Amino acid sequence: MSIRLQRPHAEPFFLPADVGERFCLYHPPHPDVPLRGSVLYVHPFAEELNRSRRMAALQARAYARAGYGVLQLDLYGCGDSSGDFAEARWHLWLADLALGWRWLTQHCPAPAYLWGLRLGALLALQFATRARPAPAGLVMWQAVVSGRAHLHQFMRLNNAARMLGTSQSAPSLPAKASEVAGYMLAAELADAIQQAEASSAPPCAVQWLELSPPEQAAALQPASALLLERWERAGAEVDAFPLPGVPFWSTPEIAEVPELIQATLAAMPVQTV
Repeated sequence: MSIRLQRPHAEPFFLPADVGERFCLYHPPHPDVPLRGSVLYVHPFAEELNRSRRMAALQARAYARAGYGVLQLDLYGCGDSSGDFAEARWHLWLADLALGWRWLTQHCPAPAYLWGLRLGALLALQFATRARPAPAGLVMWQAVVSGRAHLHQFMRLNNAARMLGTSQSAPSLPAKASEVAGYMLAAELADAIQQAEASSAPPCAVQWLELSPPEQAAALQPASALLLERWERAGAEVDAFPLPGVPFWSTPEIAEVPELIQATLAAMPVQTV
């Protein structure tokens, strides 16, 4: 089933940063519904950003119709923002989130949430500990729990391109900038991703949404279940929502998962400003 894109007045603009500008798209909350909050979207890594743009747009519009102001921001070296991907660094991405967070909380004074997809969820989790004001919640879509494992999976694309999957050895990390699947990955960024882990419990409530293959019963991956159990033992408030759906961030064709959008809205706290 295809979701028809409605066209509310999303506002594109460039946000000045210390280095260049960041392309942003702001979806203001619908004026005819009570204001419920604001949301900063943290996009995924490399080609997953492009493949997930439609789902991100659909969710942002759904949030806006429900009374949330949503800011989509292309991180440095990504999308339509300044810089090349080879120049991207983890600390610059964290600074970009701080920039977007400040803009969002000034323009939509309401409980503010972080919403991250894949590696973007891990980046959002790390940013949540330093965000000011503190986030009211963290929405995590198909979150990466280990930067090291995610990076090794990404590096395998390089092996597959060269050897069509004949090598079973672990891919080596770049000692300097290395091209992987059309993206020039700097050693500094690779090292930072490798060190990023979802180990510490988040400082706010978490809505964890995870897709399983449509032909299987919906269930959390074992690594996710163990992590969330550890977070809950540490005192975190976590709600998990496993559901079936295609991995839209990696499918060759643009894919939609309407059930994920509906579940995400249903998972948000019932409150108005």
